Amino acid sequence: MGRLSELRTHVNYELEMIPDPKIRTGAVSHLYGVSLAATMLAKKRGLDPELASMAAMLHDLWAYKNGSYEDHAHRGAALAREILEGLGLTSPEETDVICSAIYHHDDKLTVDGPMEELLKDADVVHHCMNDLSKAVKEKEKARFENLCKEFGME
Repeated sequence: MGRLSELRTHVNYELEMIPDPKIRTGAVSHLYGVSLAATMLAKKRGLDPELASMAAMLHDLWAYKNGSYEDHAHRGAALAREILEGLGLTSPEETDVICSAIYHHDDKLTVDGPMEELLKDADVVHHCMNDLSKAVKEKEKARFENLCKEFGME
């Protein structure tokens, strides 16, 4: 089993513990949707698609497990580190890359490093494309417009 598959098995187990089926289904949809977007963006931008996908699979896990988005990016980074170190799937350097991306993923108006930007953008892709009837959030508008240009969807 590959690293990403092993991580997904762990995340799936964590998500099965969510008692509300609607929240559980939303969590699966969002984490897998952002993971797919992250893989595509990583391939396009010349970044590591496996690490990008792993970061995406973990980026909101803390929020779903705890039912709160309060400081979820920072708390989620700590949970991701715990999971990655516990499973032994990544080197310390890879863990740092993944956790930094998660730590910064909610700072949509700030520009950070390439992997942080990739995770922010993958999150925005899913937020904006998953339900086209919803308005784009103000803090995500510029980022979404840039993504549309990047993919020739102007």
